[in-house]
This record gives sequence, C-alpha cells and structure tokens, in this order.
Amino acid sequence: MRNAALTLGIIAGVIGMIVGFFGYGYVELSNRFAEVDEIFGPLDNKRLIQATSILSPLLAIAGGAMARARALWGGLLLILSAGGMYHAFGFNVATMFPIAFAGLGGLLALAAGKPDEPKAHF
Repeated sequence: MRNAALTLGIIAGVIGMIVGFFGYGYVELSNRFAEVDEIFGPLDNKRLIQATSILSPLLAIAGGAMARARALWGGLLLILSAGGMYHAFGFNVATMFPIAFAGLGGLLALAAGKPDEPKAHF
C-alpha cells in the first residue's frame, strides 16, 4: 500500500502542477488585464488560488515521497493536498484526477499495515 501511495502521490503532484500553472497564470492574466475579469467574471480569492497552485502539488509530491518511510506523515500531506486543491479549484474535469489520486494515496498511506519504525518524529 505504501508503494501505491507513493505512485499516486507523485502522479497527483504532476497533474496538480499542470492545474497550478493554469490557475496561477489565470490570476496573473486577470491582474494585468481588467478585460479578463469583465469577460469571465472576477475571482473571489486570488491569493488563495496562487498559494494553492504552488503548495498543493508540492504537498502531493512530498507526501508521496514520504509514504514509504513515514506513512502517517505522507498520508496526512496527501490528504491536505487533496483538500487544498478541492478548496481552491473545486471538483471539475481538470482537478478530479489530482484530487482523487492524492486522496486515495493518503488513505492508502494511512491504512498501511506495517507501522512506522519506533523513532522519534522530531
């Protein structure tokens, strides 16, 4: 299950990066050209979209990479990534795969049968 979480997390991060490029670019475009907001409507929270465009794919890739060594931390990062993408971008055709992959990878990492090594977490 840890290997599946690793794979799903990395795939979710890569697809999330593509969504993030478009999200960040759209915010920059609407900041530079007021006509974009007039045609398509203004965005509610531009800073949230820009921050999530960077952080959610980063959390998905980091969570996927951690899933083998630290399943609890990796699973939490993957679920946090899925929640961030859902909150900022919603569930639509562009985000359904990164949200689903990160969420499923997070659940698999948390449900991994073998517990982590008995080490200090900090």
